[in-house]
Amino acid sequence: MGTGSGIQAVTAAQNFDVDRVVATDINPYAIEAAKRRAEKAGVIDKIDFVITDLFDKIEGGFDWIIFNPPYLPSNGGIFDPTWDGGRTGRETIERFLKQAKKHLILNGSILLVYSSETGKLDQYGYQWKILEEEKLFFETLYCALLTLT
Repeated sequence: MGTGSGIQAVTAAQNFDVDRVVATDINPYAIEAAKRRAEKAGVIDKIDFVITDLFDKIEGGFDWIIFNPPYLPSNGGIFDPTWDGGRTGRETIERFLKQAKKHLILNGSILLVYSSETGKLDQYGYQWKILEEEKLFFETLYCALLTLT
């Protein structure tokens, strides 16, 4: 979800245990970049590419969802969906967390990247475990594992 240039989708598709990957993004240019990356890596046949706003055009359940969302607060200027997560930075993530429950299979998990600039996120019925954090000059990035409780 939010595949961007397709780094996570291609990496997942390169795993022999992975049969199918669905790479989504709201930005059609990002989907084209992801397709080029998948073609170059030789895994384009394992990936379905979908232009969609979160789960709007997605059906079915997944055992893993990887989401690198736009997570920074709006600066009041021009909207840029690559980084603008809404007024507080949480709006896109909160919409995702509410919708994702319907798309996870039993024992499915989510990997979510977010920022200290995003602020405190509601648990939304998930169990959260911080797997990694990276301190940068103006923020700390977190990679969290979410499972349904």
